[in-house]
Amino acid sequence: MDSLNRRDLLRNAALTGVGVYLSSPSSSALSASPNEKLNIACVGLGNQGQHNLGLVQSQNIVALCDVDDERTAMFGAKYPAAKRFADFRVMLDKMSPEIDAVVVTTPNHTHATIAVAAMKAGKHCYCEKPLAHSIHEVREMQRVATEQNVVSQMGTQNHAGSNYRRVVELVQSGAIGAVRKVHVWFGRPGGWRRFKHLVDRPTEKTPIPKNLNWDLWVGPAPMQNFHPVYHPHDWHYWWDFGNGTIGNMACHYLDLVFWALNLSAPTAVEAVGPKVHPDSTPFWLECHWQFPQRQARSPVEVVWHHGRGCPQAVQDLGVPAAENGVLFVGDDGLLMADYDTHALLPENQFRDFTRPEPTIPESIGCHRREWFEACKGNGQALCDFDYAAPLTETVLLGNIAFRVGGKIQWDSARMTATNTDQVDRYLQREYRKGWTL
Repeated sequence: MDSLNRRDLLRNAALTGVGVYLSSPSSSALSASPNEKLNIACVGLGNQGQHNLGLVQSQNIVALCDVDDERTAMFGAKYPAAKRFADFRVMLDKMSPEIDAVVVTTPNHTHATIAVAAMKAGKHCYCEKPLAHSIHEVREMQRVATEQNVVSQMGTQNHAGSNYRRVVELVQSGAIGAVRKVHVWFGRPGGWRRFKHLVDRPTEKTPIPKNLNWDLWVGPAPMQNFHPVYHPHDWHYWWDFGNGTIGNMACHYLDLVFWALNLSAPTAVEAVGPKVHPDSTPFWLECHWQFPQRQARSPVEVVWHHGRGCPQAVQDLGVPAAENGVLFVGDDGLLMADYDTHALLPENQFRDFTRPEPTIPESIGCHRREWFEACKGNGQALCDFDYAAPLTETVLLGNIAFRVGGKIQWDSARMTATNTDQVDRYLQREYRKGWTL
């Protein structure tokens, strides 16, 4: 079964409540029994890594890997049976027979090198969003996951929530008619930056903390002097290591749009923002993607806004101002949603509206549990890399459109722009010596 058909069948199974199980026919990593605990290695133990570790702790944590020795020591005390590593390559080399699955929670620039190595070793893989740092890496992660028949999942945790399921049902039932435009926004100025006014790359040399292996942290990216502006948090906002606010937040919100409208690759994208900086990502950005007609569904324009509060275009539609959200603009009404809430608008129009009966089964618990149970043959991981790849690629194309300027006509099948050659240099990075994908 090809990856596109597999993704669609999984999604349709979830929407209809049918318990379809598509096994990985030759995956040696599947546990012998659905009731066995999975042997999991966790790579990256920072803020989100700690959260992911806590949500898979019902399984066997057999390895802890982080470039910060203090982190591995802290969690090693809690999981004394787990072996500790700084380098994921050493971990896979020494422990491969003991590991069933790997959780990757590191900065974006190392997602692909870790995940691809793990999957090539036959390990199931959970990887945080965005799936990878570049479109080439996204494609490789999708290819290897399919080739190795492993269970994969990208960290879009809200996908497991009841609220997103109810929104998808409303959109797909036709409650607001055909949807031709969607606004998605994250209004916080500058995103989650802690160094709020730093735009130029710092040039001073700052002592590397003794507990930190800086060379391993930089990994495949160009070497830079250590500075707190990169580690432990603001790496998100430097092109070498992260993908900016859109990379940090858009996969969460666009996940709802992709799911509800059955989107895949856009055919065109353009973006506007402040002056492009060679090193740091924009404090605000507006990005427009064009998606073609899908069977009976109309073409749709999806607009991303970040950094400037609730977009004026949203407020002009009479929607209450909100710092973050998704607004589906239908022929027959509006549907506004955030992570945990949603509303049909205008309220008086939908006062007597009868909601469709739920058709999407509730999650078995949380996003990570869906993944590790799927690894054991219990159900499916619905945000696998076949689903996550076009979602992440769309997000990354927004950044590329901003950096090259002008509209990009995108040929997804050939992974190229048809109207400019300026895109190519942003599709794939050159890895630092000693690092390969």
